[in-house]
Amino acid sequence: MKYLPEGFGISENQYLYTYASLEQARIQRKIIEARVVMCDSSHNLIVDLGCMKGIAPRVCAAYGIKDGSVRDIAILSRTGKICCFYVEGYETRNGERMAVLNRESVMRDALNHMLQNFHIGDVVDAKITHIERFGAFADIGCGNVGLINIENCSVSRIAHPSDRFFCGQKIKAVIKDIDKDLGRFTLSHKELLGTWNDNISGFSVGQTVSGIVRSVMDYGVFVELTPNLSGLAEIHTEDVCPILPSPGAQATVYIKSIIPEKMKIKLNMIDFSDSAVVCERLKYRYFLPSAEHMDSFVYSPQGAEKTVITVF
Repeated sequence: MKYLPEGFGISENQYLYTYASLEQARIQRKIIEARVVMCDSSHNLIVDLGCMKGIAPRVCAAYGIKDGSVRDIAILSRTGKICCFYVEGYETRNGERMAVLNRESVMRDALNHMLQNFHIGDVVDAKITHIERFGAFADIGCGNVGLINIENCSVSRIAHPSDRFFCGQKIKAVIKDIDKDLGRFTLSHKELLGTWNDNISGFSVGQTVSGIVRSVMDYGVFVELTPNLSGLAEIHTEDVCPILPSPGAQATVYIKSIIPEKMKIKLNMIDFSDSAVVCERLKYRYFLPSAEHMDSFVYSPQGAEKTVITVF
C-alpha cells in the first residue's frame, strides 16, 4: 500500500461518504480522508463525513499524543485541513450519531511502512505543511513529516524557505537521511531540479530573460534564472550611486556570457520591479531519475573547475 501525504491529489467531493462506504472502510480497515471542521474544547477533532460527523478523540488525533512526545498543537493545527483516518465504529453523543475515527493508528502504520520500505536516495511525493526560517516541513505519508533544511531547497541560495515553498504546496523530494530510532526523515529538493547543464540548456548568450534577485553585493546582483541556476549582474564602478533592486525583486537581464568551466553566467541588468513574486513562480520542472531513486547527483558540468556532488 502507498501512504500518500494527507489531501494529496484527491478532489473535494471524494471526502463525502455514505454510511455504506464508511462501513465498508471500517470492515476493510481502509483509510478515508476528510476535512476537520473543528477541534473542540477537549481537543477532539470533529470531522465532516457527508452523511454524518466523525470524532477523533484527542489520544487518537495524532501520533505521539499518547506518550507525550508530541504537543497538542499537532491536533489544533489540523483544523480546516484534510486528514487521514480509520473508522473504528460509531457512537451517539448528545443525541447525534457519529463515526469514531482514529488518525493516530494511520500515522503509526504509515510510519512503520516508510521505515521498512523507504531508503536514502528514494524520491517521494510530499506536501509542505509549515515553514520556519531554517527549513520547510513536508508531509511524506499520512501526516508524517520530514524536514527540508534551507540549504537543501535549491542550488540557488535563498534568504528564507518561503522564497521557494508555500504551505499546501505539492512537491517532489528525495530522502537524504533516515533516523530509524526516532522515526525522522531528512529531505532534500535541489537534486530534483536539474544539473547546471540541464538548467543552462534553456538559455543562450544574447537572450533577454526574467529572473528573481536573490542577493545584492558590493560587486553585483545575483539573479536567479531557475531555482538551480543564478547569474551575476555586475555593478559598474563608474556608477557613483547606482539604483539597485532589493532581494525578491523581479529582474529583466541580458545574458552577456556563459562560462561552463566556472559555472558562471554574466548578466547585464536591463530593468527591475520590486513587486512581489507570486506563487505561480513556485511551480517546478523536475528532473526525476527513472527508478525514482538516486545514489548520487552531480550538479557541475564535466570539465568544471569545481565538482558539486551529493552522495546519498
